[in-house]
Amino acid sequence: MDNKKYNRRNFLKISGLTTMGSLLTHRLPANNKHIHSVVNQETIPVNTPQNRIAEIMKIKLVSKEPGKYLIIGQSIDENGHPKATEPFIEPNRYLGWPSITKTVEGELLIVYSGDRDSHVCPWGKTRLIRSSDNGKTWSEPETVNNSPLDDRDAGIIQTYKGTLIVSWFTSLAYANPNWKWAYQKYARVAEKIPEELKRYWLGNWVRRSEDRGKTWLEPSRTVSSAPHGPIQLRDGRLLYVGTGSWEDTESIVVEESKDDGISWQVISTIPTTTGNARNMYEPHVVELKSGKLVALVRNEPEDREKCFLLQSESYDGGKTWTVLHETPIWGYPPHLLELDNGWLLVVYGHRRPPYSERACISRDEGKTWDTKNEITLAEAFNGDLGYPASTQLDDGSILTVFYQQENQGEPTSVFTAHWKLKQGDS
Repeated sequence: MDNKKYNRRNFLKISGLTTMGSLLTHRLPANNKHIHSVVNQETIPVNTPQNRIAEIMKIKLVSKEPGKYLIIGQSIDENGHPKATEPFIEPNRYLGWPSITKTVEGELLIVYSGDRDSHVCPWGKTRLIRSSDNGKTWSEPETVNNSPLDDRDAGIIQTYKGTLIVSWFTSLAYANPNWKWAYQKYARVAEKIPEELKRYWLGNWVRRSEDRGKTWLEPSRTVSSAPHGPIQLRDGRLLYVGTGSWEDTESIVVEESKDDGISWQVISTIPTTTGNARNMYEPHVVELKSGKLVALVRNEPEDREKCFLLQSESYDGGKTWTVLHETPIWGYPPHLLELDNGWLLVVYGHRRPPYSERACISRDEGKTWDTKNEITLAEAFNGDLGYPASTQLDDGSILTVFYQQENQGEPTSVFTAHWKLKQGDS
């Protein structure tokens, strides 16, 4: 596959679907315990990360969706003939790409794409889990989006009006022959979806709730998409920095909403040295107390050793931006948060050995990054990990959500790392 043409973001967007049921036909009864998520399990890595400036207090499994369909397997009898085995439950569901927010009511909300077979499949749904005790316990997942397509990469914020806004994008990647293994498995699923339904749902979306997530209003389209969604500026505007096609060019697009997320308008693009963002995508932005905006962007050049985050700044509320420039941070994609002390935190996946979830601090509004004291939040088995996002709790500690495997070889689940900067470094 040509990575220039088919990076993850662009390929998935041009090419997932509705929950029309699994290809497996045998279901457990609706009241079977296996349909529930496994939550609130504390896990301590074999090698707890040791960091110079941070203390990792707890790693917690917060959502793991067990399999819910019966599978009839096969074995070989004494004569060498295949025979059916006793039915068994399919493997756990694949969960990925989470985001987190803290509401004014003190509730923590995590959204992610859940109930999946794998990284690319038709069944993805936007799931939401809640905690009212600073992340000690979490609710069973609620389904926010279950469109006719594969619902992926959910972001979430609460606006000043109390509105919850969830962002996501839909995909038909599994129906594209370039994803050979997924196409062989799911092509017939895609064929059953009417073309008009595909055309209507394929794209980038936000959805609002005005009653703390009890009900969700009709979704609205956006031009671009990014894993962790929009932010709200101090002037009340919502700002969404994402990847999308604008004026026939794939760009880092900046959109704003002045009506609490109901409608969105493009106000600028972030300039790149190439004028094309095909290998620069999945950005996130933060507004600092000074009013400066800092955006970081995932970068995947042909030389994989140079996947350093790219950075741009805006000093006029997002109307104009500096040309993207390279940081010393290797990893992707980013999530930014200004801490109470004014320092800037970025978290990201380190998707090469040693595989891990990581964080880095800037004490000067992003002018420099303290990579000498890069923080390892959690270790992982392989590169199917990351998309971390953080929120700061009232006691100053930080809760970071991410996805990776709990046990080697199984589908991924959603975790949190509860951590704090050490005394003298906060």
